[in-house]
Amino acid sequence: MDEPGWRRFIAAYHQAHPGITEQLFALADTSPYAWLAEPLRGIEGTVLDLACGSAPTRQELPDADWVGIDLSAAELAQAARRGRGPLIRAGADALPAAAASTGAVCAAMCLPVVTPLPQVLGEIRRVLRPGGTLAALVPSQSGLSPSGMLGWLRVMAALRALRQPWPNPQARDGLPAALRTAGFRVRTDERRVFTLAIDSADAAALLANALYLPDLTPKRSQAAKRSLARWAAPGRRLELPLRRVVAELAAEPPSQEQL
Repeated sequence: MDEPGWRRFIAAYHQAHPGITEQLFALADTSPYAWLAEPLRGIEGTVLDLACGSAPTRQELPDADWVGIDLSAAELAQAARRGRGPLIRAGADALPAAAASTGAVCAAMCLPVVTPLPQVLGEIRRVLRPGGTLAALVPSQSGLSPSGMLGWLRVMAALRALRQPWPNPQARDGLPAALRTAGFRVRTDERRVFTLAIDSADAAALLANALYLPDLTPKRSQAAKRSLARWAAPGRRLELPLRRVVAELAAEPPSQEQL
């Protein structure tokens, strides 16, 4: 799928499913958003939440000078209904912030899907102050146990899909290298395997809806949900490996006057 097609898909998807990633993560044994927020607590200056969706990280950073940015009106409306703000409607490739004005950027599950990625990373670099922090949470392909791999094979077979067509696959397990290429210094790169409770038909349907599958037809979606509902059972768990990468913008070298 070309970039204009992907942008149309992603806009329609979030219009139809606002808050879906937060809903899916509510099935996890512990909160991925709390894990992402850990290195951002105590940051001085504005924390810009990139492609914030329903803004779940807002409640994890209650004392921060937090601003959520998203292009989806439906996602922002969902965030506003939950009392999360301030919120600004804008794209990740054209951030409404001055150069070197931001203490940190939070990127929860968005870097594999926002386009064009080089421009997005350039915007993050532009708005961060020297020494500013980028904390990103992305899906990981590594870390699945054999049973976890079988679980995902079962899910994708039900959906009749080989994979999710991420436009930026390099922003998953390859994110540290992508950030270094873009001029960031990677401080930490960690992986954690969460588990989702797929213990009911509703949870199974939520899982099916939460995956980015542009070619999934309504007929196939309904068939997959019926299949996954039969698979769902009390105690059913699905592994979800995620990677948290924390990077910083290199501080400017001292001027001759400061030496």
